[in-house]
Amino acid sequence: MAAKNQQTGKSKKRKLVGPAKANRDGSASKKPKLSSSNPANHPNKAFKTPPQKQQQQKRKFERPQISKFEKSEAGQDKPLTKRERRLRAKQLAEERKKKRKRHYTLEQELASLWEKMRCRNIAKEERSKLISEALQKMEGKIPEIAGSHVSSRVLQTCVKHCSQTERDAVFEELRPHFISLACNTYAVHLVKKMLDNASKTQLAGVISSLHGHVASLLRHMVGSVVIEHAYQIANATQKQELLMELYSTELQLFKDLVSTKESRLEDVIYKLGLQKGSVLRHMNSVIQPILEKGIVDHSIIHRVLIEYLSMADKISAADVIQQLSGPLLVRMIHTRDGSRIGMLCLKHGSAKERKKIIKGMKGHISKIACDQYGCMVLAGIVVIVDDTKLVTKIIIREIQTVLKQIVLDKSGRRLLLQLLHPNCSRYLSPDDLASLNLSIPSLSAEAESLTKSEKDSQREEGSGKEDAESDEEGTAAESVEITSEGGKKDPSLRRRELLVNSGLAENLVDICIESTRELLQSNFGKEIIYEVATGASSGILHQTLNDKLKNLHEAIASLAAEPKSEESEEEHVLENFHSSRTIRKLVLDCPEFASTLWKKAFEGKCESWAQGHSSKVLCAFWETSDSKVHESAEKELQPLLESGVLKIPETKQSANEG
Repeated sequence: MAAKNQQTGKSKKRKLVGPAKANRDGSASKKPKLSSSNPANHPNKAFKTPPQKQQQQKRKFERPQISKFEKSEAGQDKPLTKRERRLRAKQLAEERKKKRKRHYTLEQELASLWEKMRCRNIAKEERSKLISEALQKMEGKIPEIAGSHVSSRVLQTCVKHCSQTERDAVFEELRPHFISLACNTYAVHLVKKMLDNASKTQLAGVISSLHGHVASLLRHMVGSVVIEHAYQIANATQKQELLMELYSTELQLFKDLVSTKESRLEDVIYKLGLQKGSVLRHMNSVIQPILEKGIVDHSIIHRVLIEYLSMADKISAADVIQQLSGPLLVRMIHTRDGSRIGMLCLKHGSAKERKKIIKGMKGHISKIACDQYGCMVLAGIVVIVDDTKLVTKIIIREIQTVLKQIVLDKSGRRLLLQLLHPNCSRYLSPDDLASLNLSIPSLSAEAESLTKSEKDSQREEGSGKEDAESDEEGTAAESVEITSEGGKKDPSLRRRELLVNSGLAENLVDICIESTRELLQSNFGKEIIYEVATGASSGILHQTLNDKLKNLHEAIASLAAEPKSEESEEEHVLENFHSSRTIRKLVLDCPEFASTLWKKAFEGKCESWAQGHSSKVLCAFWETSDSKVHESAEKELQPLLESGVLKIPETKQSANEG
């Protein structure tokens, strides 16, 4: 059949019958649409176009289109140039803005005044006139325009340079609207500026007005900035007021309860008779949304977290540690409490969580090392974390690239000093040492209670020899409990792997040899060069780097052996305050260096160095533990002492005679 159709060249067509045929010929009308097919007329409300969408469609159709032609006087279409079309579009945009923005004209006037008043080379009198004019224009409308992109900047400049009377007037006008303005992206900068310039009475009024809103504002990305700013500039009592309502619902509702002098949460609960469970539940409801949103940069939040961890049960504390372990923690360790939270996460976190914390620091190590509080977290890592390969790969390698900068930095050197001389009170303050020993009570008590229960069960099982064995097992369990809060690896082995095996120690010695003068005369670098030259604590550097240490001793002695010259611009290392004292300590604590220095710099030249800061170095030879150096030095120093050219302090002289 198909072949037959192909031969004839005709395709088989369907025969149209009835109305279809009439429609095809155009003799009959089209099939009418059902009224229900239109969503707007549909009886079911779910199919109706939303009012907002209808309004958008209406605006779209009402918006005037820019034609490429313009009617001329003769009624003919005249083509517009590109420039004319652009100007026409700009004109229409201005008209739309005027309709949409209530104070659009005022903002334009303020913007023109702002361009003049913010110039640096403008006279004070002229700026004052412009500011007064701007404030007069804004009077009564400041809260309405403070949230504008332009007006907020104008107001900030006015508040910065205006008189105190004008500033007080602006403050009074804004005061009832502080909460709403604190959540505005642009007005928040004005609120911060007002807080900076507020008097004591005004600041107290603002903090009082924040009562009941602290928790909600801390959950807001913009509002939390205002709370933190107020917390930073507030006094101790006002800080406590802001913190207190985060502890309990009662403290949030009743303002009179907030005025308490106790700073620790435990003391507050005891004094006010609050229920610990209720307090922890409320704090958890405040903390969790903040952690979920990642608003963890502020010191007030760090303080609340520290108080919460000090009282939370082990499940809640472990949950917070798990949430913080990672890149989130890097944003917290720039404050004192944030640094302590970082060390608690390292101490009580699992190996997986510690790995997340260290990996989150990748690329930020040099910045963290030079931070006042962040450096202590790095010091905690080298003390706690057992995975030395990971620490070497991420932390040590990045430090080696900027090692000289770290050595000369006030905070950066602490990490190196912790490796060279661990937990030394000479380099770490009591507060720093206390932060390294912090722990979460609920997580620490768990291990302690476990060991006690093991002891009791073992003692009940037997007596005599079995009792002795159980006691031994109990003491072993206690020693494990101490190290389980940190790392389980031997501290000396961990230190050797991070300091010596990583190549960090060799790099330190090389930098000390290359920059001997700079480090000796530096207030911070002198401590590094002293520890390196002495071989570090327990002589850890002598076993592998003894030859390089001798080269360092030679480099220091060579500088000391340089002749004294009054014409030289550089101060001699023996006459410099910092370097002379460092060399004196090396003479007392490092006999190998004392011998090298004596032979190279002082033998036969003592009289020229008997005055000034260099005399302290000569006195050190009198007290050195190296008997050979002491004997040879005594022959030259004795005549100087008898003649009164060199004077040894009485306490030291009496100690030597005794």
